[in-house]
Amino acid sequence: MRADGAERVRAMEENVILEIRNLTKVYESKGTQVRALSDVSLTVRKGETIGIVGESGCGKTTLGRCVVRGIEASSGEVLLHTEDEGTIDFLKASRQQMKKYRRDIQMIFQDPYASLDPRMTVFDIISEPLRYNTNLSRREIEQAVDKIAEQVGLNKAFLRRYPHAFSGGQRQRIGIARSLILQPKVVVCDEAVSALDVSIQAQIINLLEQMQREYDLTYLFISHALSVVRHISDRVMVMYLGRMVEFGNTDELFENPLHPYTQALLSAAPQPDPDVKINRVVLEGEVPNPANPPTGCHFHPRCRYCTEQCRKKAPPMTEVNGRQVACWKYVKTE
Repeated sequence: MRADGAERVRAMEENVILEIRNLTKVYESKGTQVRALSDVSLTVRKGETIGIVGESGCGKTTLGRCVVRGIEASSGEVLLHTEDEGTIDFLKASRQQMKKYRRDIQMIFQDPYASLDPRMTVFDIISEPLRYNTNLSRREIEQAVDKIAEQVGLNKAFLRRYPHAFSGGQRQRIGIARSLILQPKVVVCDEAVSALDVSIQAQIINLLEQMQREYDLTYLFISHALSVVRHISDRVMVMYLGRMVEFGNTDELFENPLHPYTQALLSAAPQPDPDVKINRVVLEGEVPNPANPPTGCHFHPRCRYCTEQCRKKAPPMTEVNGRQVACWKYVKTE
């Protein structure tokens, strides 16, 4: 978590920009249902970065794409707090509202090699959102593209070239420029640095932080890289098999994870200091099949604290010292 993280969180507490309520996504194929998301709820404050972590297949990318309506959620709400129309449900917005507010929620994709159209020049890629969502003149579009290209570190001479001429880091800068050209309020970063070398990752992370300061952006930062998540995030949400299992302040969550899955996940992260001893929590078994998930708490087949109650009923989200955790260990019984 950044050095001023605690102060940032306190300052943002009343400044909610996005609310995700009971978001659910069910895929159906040949009579089989896969519940990729199950009643995920989250409140996002303006200007903060929320890290979203978990094993592959836990629903991180599905959550991000449902939020931007890249795919349609099965149920739930994504409430966007706007300045002129109050709160609107982005998932139920009319075509006219979508045209107006699509610019407020944008996405940076994982693969900089696959997310850019090889038939389009860099200028056309970056300017495309402006052409579809605004009534700017050609000259105004050119000025806007020149400005954002300079801000993300792209030479203007590169704008007439095609994506194949660029490295992975440069392509991701193009993707960032495309997502920011409409001056959005919320940006979903879906594994935005995972396909890059470590040195290039640092450059892109620094760029994202710089753009956040300049544009007062809010990030949903999806990643497997726990060290990157800890560096950039104000709060972190941990997901397992489509459900949120823990959510809280970054430093508190990393230093004292509460949910057994969070404990195992963080203990598996590489430790650069060889003198630091890690109490590795080894999980037994494989991640359950999402088409046939376990009853009760989805994590119970791999949990060392499993009880009969865990097998029968999913735990409610419980507040523990300002943090949210879904585990029967922390549910007070009367």
